[in-house]
Amino acid sequence: MAQLVSGKVILVSGGGSIGPGWGNGKASAVLYAREGARVFAVDKNTDAAAETAEIIRAEGFECVTWTADVTDARAVAQMVQACVSRFGRIDVLHNNVGIGGRGGPVETSEELWDRIMTVNVKSMFLTCKHVIPVMLANGGGSIVNISSLSGVRALRPEVAYAASKAAVNGLTVNIAMQYASQNIRCNAVLPGLMNTPLVAVTLAGSLPEAERDTIMRERDALSPTGAMGTGWDVAHAALFFASDQSRYVNGSVFLVDAGLSNRVG
Repeated sequence: MAQLVSGKVILVSGGGSIGPGWGNGKASAVLYAREGARVFAVDKNTDAAAETAEIIRAEGFECVTWTADVTDARAVAQMVQACVSRFGRIDVLHNNVGIGGRGGPVETSEELWDRIMTVNVKSMFLTCKHVIPVMLANGGGSIVNISSLSGVRALRPEVAYAASKAAVNGLTVNIAMQYASQNIRCNAVLPGLMNTPLVAVTLAGSLPEAERDTIMRERDALSPTGAMGTGWDVAHAALFFASDQSRYVNGSVFLVDAGLSNRVG
């Protein structure tokens, strides 16, 4: 069976995991490698990116790591140049960096609003800004932005997070339309309720263990399947958009939520 992204150079922003297990970025990086890609895994946490690379290399595939804060324009420019210097091109940009935050407009501080917008939206703007010229020079490419169901549905009071993910959707569609005639596609994956290290770490930092377990059971129960999704569910959707199988799919905001967005009440 042919590998879906064989020979492609894929830059994964947020390619590490914040804790034990399989986050969206880590799972995507490993799946891309298994499907034949040369992976350039970027993370703010050097050790997290290194762990992803070790898994990939242990399986006999290729991965280069880079440490960068993708909210910093200079760091993003250096990151892109490093990838091009190593591989000569960038075929796929996978934007996975993001943080959460609870609270409505009254409860949310201005500082939290600014931080979420910077991490979730500015980072993707900057990576696209610097990668798109590389793709244009190489004749095209695919951009995969990891958004959220919260960008199109009100799941709970999280006004800054929801607004940031709606902005990611808008950024995705706008880029898709501008560059479609130049063979650059841009699509977004919108995960629903997922069981990832980010969720576990976030809950661990704010709640006792018994309450964390209760919330995780409640999240499972909310899913139409009775269980949350995983980083691998996001990774497989991202793989489709990264591959040539989706060559005629552009400007899509694709839900990976087990149908939760169709539920009323």
